[in-house]
Amino acid sequence: MDAEIELTVDGRRRRVSVDTRTTLLDALRQRLAVASPKKGCDHGQCGACTVLLDGRRVLSCLTLAVAQDGAEVTTADGLAAEGPHPVQRAFLDHDAFQCGFCTPGQVCSAVGALDEAARGWPSAVTTDVAAEPELDRAEIAERMSGNLCRCGAYARIVDAVQAAGRDGGAR
Repeated sequence: MDAEIELTVDGRRRRVSVDTRTTLLDALRQRLAVASPKKGCDHGQCGACTVLLDGRRVLSCLTLAVAQDGAEVTTADGLAAEGPHPVQRAFLDHDAFQCGFCTPGQVCSAVGALDEAARGWPSAVTTDVAAEPELDRAEIAERMSGNLCRCGAYARIVDAVQAAGRDGGAR
């Protein structure tokens, strides 16, 4: 069964007809030609498909498109609509990517993680849950742990997220 849905993708309102079993990732890539989120594992284990859905990071391969009617989806491309986002700039400055396949998902996840930390949301390694989380290496590594990088650029990714966090990178 098909359903007509409307999404705002990277600031642009889009209408699309999707099978009710279609994931948000497949709707974005196959129906709307949005190539930024990548299909890595298609099981929610790698994070390459991470996007911001109404400002919160989600794995688009595990999210049904039909359930997102009226939602706002921001991809790494959308973050750069007005020039490089501070997190993207930090990734460039810290050479936090190699092949680039996971980078869009890493960037969206980092933006979401920084926003969560700025809101005071603790992670599994936050030591003082009553205080704003300190963005040390352990905190960032935990918050980014759902995103895999085959090239092994993790140390530089943590450096980039830490730098973006110091510079107010959640924008």
